[in-house]
Amino acid sequence: MTNATNIGWTIHFPKAAAIVTDIGAPLSHAAIVAREFGIPAVVGCGNATTVLKTGDIVTVNGTAGTVDIEDTVKGKK
Repeated sequence: MTNATNIGWTIHFPKAAAIVTDIGAPLSHAAIVAREFGIPAVVGCGNATTVLKTGDIVTVNGTAGTVDIEDTVKGKK
């Protein structure tokens, strides 16, 4: 989860299970590189960095464009 990505992030994509960004569109860097690597991505969420916290467990469905919080850092859903 990040506000946005740029070319410097590309080397980190293979380590990611999914990509979620606050800003972006189908032709944004995050969306294009995620497609190239076959990584699910939801871009342009608007508030992902506000809602999600480090350690949250989420399910990212790139096809549906959804990010579901399964478990939070505090252990509450």
